[in-house]
Amino acid sequence: MRRQFALLVLGLAFGSVPVWADEADDAALRRALAPPLGLPPLAIPADNPMIAEKIALGRKLFFDRRLSINGTISCAMCHVPEQGYAQNELATPVGIEGRTVRRNAPTVVNAAYGKTLFRDGRAASLEQQALEPLTDPKEMGNPSHDHLIARVRAFPDYAGSFEHVFGRAADITALVQATAAWQRTLLSGDSPFDRWRYGKDGAALSTAAARGFRLFAGKAGCVGCHAIGDDHALFTDHDFHNTGIGAERGRESPADLRVEIAPGTFATVKRKALQAVSEPTKPDLGRFEVTRAPADRWAYKTPGLRNVALTAPYMHDGSMATLVEVVQFYNRGGQSNPGLDARLRPLDLAESEIADLVAFLESLTGANIADLVRDGRSVAIGNP
Repeated sequence: MRRQFALLVLGLAFGSVPVWADEADDAALRRALAPPLGLPPLAIPADNPMIAEKIALGRKLFFDRRLSINGTISCAMCHVPEQGYAQNELATPVGIEGRTVRRNAPTVVNAAYGKTLFRDGRAASLEQQALEPLTDPKEMGNPSHDHLIARVRAFPDYAGSFEHVFGRAADITALVQATAAWQRTLLSGDSPFDRWRYGKDGAALSTAAARGFRLFAGKAGCVGCHAIGDDHALFTDHDFHNTGIGAERGRESPADLRVEIAPGTFATVKRKALQAVSEPTKPDLGRFEVTRAPADRWAYKTPGLRNVALTAPYMHDGSMATLVEVVQFYNRGGQSNPGLDARLRPLDLAESEIADLVAFLESLTGANIADLVRDGRSVAIGNP
């Protein structure tokens, strides 16, 4: 209560009430400092320490559409809380003015553990990642960070907030640090698998999921990329692999194309007719676009698998609608191409084994997902 009173006095001095923390932000801070079962301790940058008021400010920024050039797109428009903080409706998101974003929106839950961010690993931290969408012409479209900050400083509902948290007026460093602080609280563990493996609860996992885990760690070889540790599991090796997704697309020129015209609704159209009314598409070469190493063509970061049942569609291009499709793809040995990862091979899984693997993947949904959704949606957003 004393904290809120102090902020109220500060807000009056600036002519408005700044963002302040509540019980949800305190709980989020505790979650970051003591992650759920199955997750390792979280590394927090020395130059961006976690405090509840910073988390509250970052949460407001994450959901604020006014951060886009025309006030229509927020971070949460592509990373939707009710959809696992990913986006279920479209293979790839839509940014400002209906512009198509090139890659599928990954979940931001547990993104704090990433050694690199984005599908191609071009960002080294959550702070660096938060910078790019703000000025991306297809996402939020701001002409510059300075232009954005001038607008944020003029929003009356932010008056005093940056001053209280950072001791200075809003600037781009503070904005991305607050956003990153909020994202570091989006941690989800304590899944049925965690309770079974790390909590030693033999009844926590279904029989089918337990069989699926044995396949995951054995015959199917999934752990070769989706790593599991003795006391925690992030289900990623933090590396980049060519599975063949998209490798042949740039060389294909079919006369007809299957196009998603509404969420879950597809139509077949002539390629030339579509090209006449579409924005030009840029080839997607994956990690190669960062390293320029030929071996990195069509290689993408291994995603974590926690809450994967909530984050369809799958793959970097959103080309697979279900987990069954994904497992079937790997059962075939991926898509052949010159740079295909050597670990990919036909798995010879029976249909029952595919079902068991899917049951295991579905057991990775964290116990606190509803809490993360509720925490996110509790933020008050000012009017444009």
